[in-house]
Amino acid sequence: MRPQKQAAANYPLCCSARLSNARPPKGEGRASGALQTARVRHVEGMTAFAPKTLDALPSRLPIFPLTSALLMPQGQLPLNIFEPRYLAMVNYALAHERLIGMIQPRQPGQPMGEADVFSVGCAGRISAFGETDDGRYHITLTGVCRFAYKNDQTIAEGFRMADVDFAPFAFDLATESSEGATSAVGDESETGADDQRAELMKSLTGYFTLKGYSADWQKLRNTPTLTLVNSLAMILPFEPLEKQALLEAKHLPERASMLTSLMDMASRSQDEESANDDNGPRSYQ
Repeated sequence: MRPQKQAAANYPLCCSARLSNARPPKGEGRASGALQTARVRHVEGMTAFAPKTLDALPSRLPIFPLTSALLMPQGQLPLNIFEPRYLAMVNYALAHERLIGMIQPRQPGQPMGEADVFSVGCAGRISAFGETDDGRYHITLTGVCRFAYKNDQTIAEGFRMADVDFAPFAFDLATESSEGATSAVGDESETGADDQRAELMKSLTGYFTLKGYSADWQKLRNTPTLTLVNSLAMILPFEPLEKQALLEAKHLPERASMLTSLMDMASRSQDEESANDDNGPRSYQ
């Protein structure tokens, strides 16, 4: 699957996925969601950190404002870090809980260090780390839990530390098995969940066909619904506001329904564009 032509990133789906517009605003150029080709020294032996309760999560963590670089619970987001303040941010995270809060700026054109941010983000733990010969970091964040943003301040090292509240999204920590998440957090009947899954797959098939994306459909059909929905929300090239809406959808059924609608709207829009192209330019007297 190739949503756009940025460098490839790996996600827990069965296809080759790519980040959507996960680049810093023009002129920033110091941190990116796209992995670059370089020799990387990988660090092994990192101790596991997979919090299961709110008590294990901090009330304050470093945040990384980045437009369209969406992180969802249990999703994986690769990042290439090379601006000094964000290298310092990663060093801080490695020395503490290994958590970084991904959050979108409200205005994509604002510098990342000064941008007003949305009220909801997602904390990710550093689950993979590598350092290039020229001093950049390649990391992978694995989504842990969403948070409500309160406020932040820039510390001496130049990155932003935010006060956050994980309590509104505590159920993110209880949905590891994914299939149990449908009933556990959405109160959906088994039949309703199956119907919603069928609608999602139908929309996904039409969307991929129109976009020219390829995928291993057998593996997609076998992917748990939570993994499928969250991964698609991360990698498909929706607008930043649409991605934020997917992030803020409280429960899985709501997010799946929203994702289905977004794919259907994109498919209809492309159909209309194709029809207009076929008709050719119009002449008005």
